[in-house]
Amino acid sequence: QVQLVESGGGLVQPGGSLRLSCVASGFTLDYYAIGWFRQAPGKEREGVSCISSSGGSTYYADSVKGRFTISRDNAKNTVYLQMDSLKPEDTAVYDCATDDGSSCHAYQSWPRYLGVWGQGALVTVSS
Repeated sequence: QVQLVESGGGLVQPGGSLRLSCVASGFTLDYYAIGWFRQAPGKEREGVSCISSSGGSTYYADSVKGRFTISRDNAKNTVYLQMDSLKPEDTAVYDCATDDGSSCHAYQSWPRYLGVWGQGALVTVSS
């Protein structure tokens, strides 16, 4: 079964850190760009970050630039999102996904009906 599974979410205080993992099963991540997305209650989905298949290109939304870092370990079939200096407004369900391509072109607009999407991990930033 082809799927992506996120883990690492949880409750953290403002200013804290979390690392999300996105593990692929049923296929090899090596050839695909992976994006991270989030959606807070009552808000539209936001493309947070993306990494190309080679790892040579990374992209970040302005809202997380300088605080989040995306990386990949193809040997472990895993993509990570390191989140530092977390703020209450980072609270959301975070998903990872691929649109079956190797680049991050227009990643913020990847439709959910294409490619492979994970089930989501809840991140809550609160004191």
